[in-house]
Amino acid sequence: MQNLTLTWQTSGSAGVALFGAAYAAKRWWGKPGLGVACREAGTLLALFTLWQLVGHLSLLSTDHALDRAEWIHRTELDWGLPDEAAWQRAAREHPWLISASNYYYATMHFGAMIALLLWVFVRHRARYAWVRNTVVLTTAACLLIQFLPVAPPRMLPGNGFVDVAAEYGQSVYGGAVGGVVEAQLSAMPSVHVAWCVIVAVAVVVIARSPWRWLAVLHPVVTVYVVVVTANHFWADGLVAVGLLMIVYLVLNAAAGWRAANEGPAAVHRERENEKETAAG
Repeated sequence: MQNLTLTWQTSGSAGVALFGAAYAAKRWWGKPGLGVACREAGTLLALFTLWQLVGHLSLLSTDHALDRAEWIHRTELDWGLPDEAAWQRAAREHPWLISASNYYYATMHFGAMIALLLWVFVRHRARYAWVRNTVVLTTAACLLIQFLPVAPPRMLPGNGFVDVAAEYGQSVYGGAVGGVVEAQLSAMPSVHVAWCVIVAVAVVVIARSPWRWLAVLHPVVTVYVVVVTANHFWADGLVAVGLLMIVYLVLNAAAGWRAANEGPAAVHRERENEKETAAG
């Protein structure tokens, strides 16, 4: 499977260009709506650039990455969690399931998040800042931890794991650097799991259709996929969800503090900003 991921240089340059376009749209072109769209796209590209850089920097200190993964797996088994290797063995009896899981892992991580952000930005602009801030803060928290290299399960064949993406020719990772493929040592915590939960929560909270609860299937499928493809341990996802819960608490506390200290004036400014954003 071809890796369509942008390099950090490309995404960083595109982000800078979008920030420039946002400034120009608001200052000179008289299109504040276009400016907001460019700014938000630039913010997400900047976050993606940072994620790419962390993946590269993790290669600068690969010592003990496999040892940490071994420790996580051993600790999970000691605590009575299901063995991910056993789940993978069961799934490998059905080649179509493994192939589908590889594709889901490769496409839905960014696909679902991009779809969510576009939907909220276009249809529910007042809730966009909440969703965007959740994505930015949660991803940033994950990235801070990912500076400590941790190998994914698929790099532990001695523990019974198989790199099924490579086996099926569906790996999304590029060439090796010093024998290690880039971004593969930032498995803890799982941004895949964090993002899929963000998507489900946002859809359930913002949408009004009874069909919105189907969004819960996305994190259920994602967790299964990252396990049977040996991209993450249970612990990777649990830590990611824990960070997300902290972010929700922080955002809720910040909203409460702002409402208590700024009162109606803040509400008025927010409504005026929404009108300005909708213009153009």
